[in-house]
Amino acid sequence: MSNLSFSVFTKPWKTQRVSDLGKWLSQLGFDGIEFPLREGYQLEPDQAEKGLPKLASEFAEFGLKIFSVASVTDERVFAGCAMAGVPVIRIMPVIDPDKGYLASEKEAQQQLESLLPLAEKYGVKIGVQQHYGNNVVDSMGLLHLLESFDPKYVGAIWDSAHDALAGQQPEYGLDIVWSKLCMVNLKNAYYRRVNGPEAQLAEWQRHFTTGPNGLSSWPRVAAYLKKRKYEGVICLTAEYTAEQEVDRLIQQDIQYARSLFQNKGE
Repeated sequence: MSNLSFSVFTKPWKTQRVSDLGKWLSQLGFDGIEFPLREGYQLEPDQAEKGLPKLASEFAEFGLKIFSVASVTDERVFAGCAMAGVPVIRIMPVIDPDKGYLASEKEAQQQLESLLPLAEKYGVKIGVQQHYGNNVVDSMGLLHLLESFDPKYVGAIWDSAHDALAGQQPEYGLDIVWSKLCMVNLKNAYYRRVNGPEAQLAEWQRHFTTGPNGLSSWPRVAAYLKKRKYEGVICLTAEYTAEQEVDRLIQQDIQYARSLFQNKGE
């Protein structure tokens, strides 16, 4: 599928030099990255306007684009993205347990409304992702949050692992957000019991793993995206519970992901 681009979230490599990181990710076969424009990384939000164009140029030397940033939604971030040609700012609205789900959702919608002038002014989209825990957890919640917004300015970032953790089938999850979809995250996870059957109350943890080994079927994700002729970015988020193994695991996952999208006969 020639109109697909494979990206990787560079969060695990916060101390690595950009030149070394760009060279390595290019060799692995990525087309670009999602950059964590956050405090403590190679570039921070208050440096966005001057720093993002420079960062984009550095990655471009290795044939890599910055497809998105995970960051705050200050105007300087919108401005920096516009100058650097970065089309999406990824966010994850928080659900406040003291306020409740619906009240938190309403606040998130109001926040998104307030950001529309910046999205329109700079031509940079706000990408909203679901996430387990105190967030919008599944595709239906994501659609409910975003239903009234023009996808030109506010889009859905569908995450395979988080939808699977919530119990959603990939074909249904993608269909639910299809009209809003601006990016697909590929990662995988499963629930692991961390105490024995003799315990009075079972305890479970989420274990983030490689593409073939979690609750989300990457082959089914790929088949559905191919069926719907998806053209856009697929971001491998490089999130693994075995954080020390990230270099080895991301190499396996990009090879696996690319193999799933190859057309028959290639």
